Amino acid sequence: MSHSQLYLNLAVNGLVEGLIIAMAALGITLVYAVAKFPNAATGDFMTFSAYTAKGASVLAGGSLVFGAGVAVLASALLAALAYLLIFRRLAGRKLVAPLVVSIGLAFLIRNTLTFFVGTDPTVLPVPIVRAVEVGGIFLQPLDLAVAAGAAISLAAAFIVLHKTPIGRRMRAVAGNADLARVSGIRAGRVMLQLWLLVGMLAAVAGVLLAAKSVIEPEMGWHLLLPAFAAAILGGVGSPIGALVGGVLIGLAQELSVPLVGSTYKAAVGFVVILVVLLVRPSGLLGRDRSVR
Repeated sequence: MSHSQLYLNLAVNGLVEGLIIAMAALGITLVYAVAKFPNAATGDFMTFSAYTAKGASVLAGGSLVFGAGVAVLASALLAALAYLLIFRRLAGRKLVAPLVVSIGLAFLIRNTLTFFVGTDPTVLPVPIVRAVEVGGIFLQPLDLAVAAGAAISLAAAFIVLHKTPIGRRMRAVAGNADLARVSGIRAGRVMLQLWLLVGMLAAVAGVLLAAKSVIEPEMGWHLLLPAFAAAILGGVGSPIGALVGGVLIGLAQELSVPLVGSTYKAAVGFVVILVVLLVRPSGLLGRDRSVR
């Protein structure tokens, strides 16, 4: 395989991985835009969804579609409960309080999963199909299905955000919560809808990631850094920025493999966070709040 073919294959892998990262980053940026804190439990919502999909598919005789559907519903319910029982009580607090609580929630989910399922890795019932070579690029049918699932889910999320009353109310609360309340928007209901959407995004991202890799208690935790890096790169609070940032982080991580190896490609996220915060703290598509 030539160097050009190697990098083309890495770019394809990076694009698929980047779309999954983008879904997690979108969940992070939505919570930050509306609830005003970065949700560190996003990765563990993904892990919970992957295990739920695995268990439900086994009970349904190996039906991954059924398992994925149950995972989406379960993750949405978990996110809604997290808001109703925990984060709603922290409304109005400074950023540090809900951030630390979200870290604690992440550890709680992860350790609970470890207690019940152990640490041995497992996989989803995904059929093994040989790759198809197209112009020197080896395309895995599974990767194409994962990319299509992520793209459709992201498109659906953006339609909800920009073409529905739910999305308009979320943007209103994100822009000015007090003005939104005066306008008759029930902020509590909007927040609940936000967490349901975030739970669904995490579920789809978790199932798609599990389809490409193995399921283990720290699966989502490992994706949290790239997701945060993508949100910061695109501009925290910018949904389209989360998409762009996710794809760029995925490509950067995979294309760096020949230079740093697969073990250290996660360090790309650290580098991106450092550079962006030093050079352009508002991100590529974020607003510079220091300018009035």
